[in-house]
Amino acid sequence: MLPSQCAVCRSWDAGRLCRRCRERFIAQAARCPGCALPLAGPNASCGECLRQPLPFERCITALDYAWPWSHVIAALKFHDGLDLASALSALLLQALQREAPPPVDLLLPLPLGPQRLRERGYNQSWELARRVAPPLGVTADARLLLRLFDTPRQSGLARDERGINVRGAFGIAPGRASALRGRRVALLDDVMTTGATAAEAARTLLDAGATAVQLWVLARTPRPADT
Repeated sequence: MLPSQCAVCRSWDAGRLCRRCRERFIAQAARCPGCALPLAGPNASCGECLRQPLPFERCITALDYAWPWSHVIAALKFHDGLDLASALSALLLQALQREAPPPVDLLLPLPLGPQRLRERGYNQSWELARRVAPPLGVTADARLLLRLFDTPRQSGLARDERGINVRGAFGIAPGRASALRGRRVALLDDVMTTGATAAEAARTLLDAGATAVQLWVLARTPRPADT
């Protein structure tokens, strides 16, 4: 492998995220199995999930959405940083192997709306999903779950407003519902804040016949953002 520059510390190493930065900036923590928020101890759910659980069988994340990962993910997402996709997907794969969630039949990226996909030219969630799926022996499909229309950006919205903002935004590709019936599905997204968008997508999949939906997310904001 040719040497490349670490996206965090800029040192030259064998990959885009050097081992020193991975060890320094990824804290291992107990997390809520329903929303992946950090918790004080293992084998527990957070208070919010006890009161109002999200529709995920499991929620797994690789790291907290904080510096330096917020900058690295922004480079992937907004600045054509596709050279980072393999290194970031490896972090998520390590988290999945460590947490060992129930096996799934399908891995689906959270889709972008048509206009946003045209503007960006690629879906960062698909770039991660198509790299995570082969080592796990899971089928990845970028065309089964559709985003039917573009919604206003979620940033700046309160939690309840986020849910309303994405209501009805997802659908199943015409003639493809049979691919979901009786199947266990994992959704993959790059960043989770409140989970409103992924929850709406999960409900769409469950309504179409999926038996369970997990959420695999690269980064989780440490606390739900209410503003």
